[in-house]
Amino acid sequence: MTTLTVDTPTVFETTESAVRSYSRAFPAVFATAKGDLLTTQDGVRYIDFLSGAGTLNYGHNPDPIKDELVAYLQNDGLVHGLDLSTSAKAAFLQALRTHILEPRDLDYKVQFTSPSGTNAVEAALKVARLSTGRTNVIAFGGGFHGVSTASLAATGSGYYRQGLEATLPQVTHIPYPHSPLGEFDSIGLLRHYLEDPSSGVDKPAAVLLETVQGEGGVWVAPVPFLRELRTLCDQYDIRLIVDDIQAGCGRTGDFFSFERAGIVPDLVTLSKSIGGYGLPMAVVLIKPEYDIWRPGQHNGTFRGNQLAFVAAAAAIRHYWSDDSFLKQIRTKAELVTDLLERRVGRTYGAGIRGLGLMQAVDLSTVPGVEAGDVSRRCFEQGLIIETCGRQDEVLKILPPLTISQVHLSAGLNTLIEALAALSPAPLIGDTRGDLPTNEVHAA
Repeated sequence: MTTLTVDTPTVFETTESAVRSYSRAFPAVFATAKGDLLTTQDGVRYIDFLSGAGTLNYGHNPDPIKDELVAYLQNDGLVHGLDLSTSAKAAFLQALRTHILEPRDLDYKVQFTSPSGTNAVEAALKVARLSTGRTNVIAFGGGFHGVSTASLAATGSGYYRQGLEATLPQVTHIPYPHSPLGEFDSIGLLRHYLEDPSSGVDKPAAVLLETVQGEGGVWVAPVPFLRELRTLCDQYDIRLIVDDIQAGCGRTGDFFSFERAGIVPDLVTLSKSIGGYGLPMAVVLIKPEYDIWRPGQHNGTFRGNQLAFVAAAAAIRHYWSDDSFLKQIRTKAELVTDLLERRVGRTYGAGIRGLGLMQAVDLSTVPGVEAGDVSRRCFEQGLIIETCGRQDEVLKILPPLTISQVHLSAGLNTLIEALAALSPAPLIGDTRGDLPTNEVHAA
């Protein structure tokens, strides 16, 4: 048998499109991963504070899920199934209903879309428009909902929209209640648009939002705002869509990010970690009265990813059958918040915000320190952490929810040391280390 020799760094430059992004920020060739660690082909290990941009809430290759996947494949389980009824799909639906929906008194119907989150958003917007007969959508500045046509129209970032604005469907953007520009009365503006027949804004089919904005800089919508928004949507027969693609599946300290507000959206989009193992999967949860689809009216070749069904069902059964996993997430979140506020917020004046294990260090108020430089230095020291925000001024902390206490502390210690090395300002207060030394970055 002939062995093909590949010059891996060169093949990416010569063959892969210039659209690639994460490989530019983290220039290494990764080969294996386990739990909260990534390992390169040269044997160098990195703590993962990226988690596939929120796709790996249960870590890399978790054994309870892997074992079920391997057994399913060894038994020649169906892998591709369109939207056929299969045992794998039935097991997922049963697990979702038993462990997630029924304990929360939710009776959503489940629509499987093609595997990327942007397609779930597209489908949700279609449902809203079909069920109301209206076309306009209200979305928020700083929101990110995908890069296909309808979801891109609702995405706030000018970077993704540039040159395409004229091709996008009707969306009215309003400021998020919290943003880099400060607090804003978003409900007051939306109410003004709805009550004034000469506002120039068409009555919308839907309001679409992330209750915690990810790519926009980890901004958290206040609970009173979410409750008022639910009331306003009910008053004007507007569908409330929560995009929980990154903030869902336990990321913010509850399975759904909106649970803290006690509201029930009309539609919820899930992708990323709903696939359980990093496997492609996207769904829309729809209140039964709005499930008005005709058969095949929205479809996709890969909406029946059977391996994702197996992995997702295993993840739900293993991690969500009781409250123990949730308690672990909240305990780790408290550790992160406490350390960041004491060792970064008070010392450097950085903004600390977020929920659960979706937290941010905002360096826009720290003179002379760029988030991109901190991210690069962290990578050199064995930590993968990405930037986000309007000007990439925010470091987003997004580790696996299963991360060990040792690696969580080591990663935070690496971040603090990187800030200390790059900050030209005198330190404020006590910054003596109280975390384990990071010894992961080694062959």
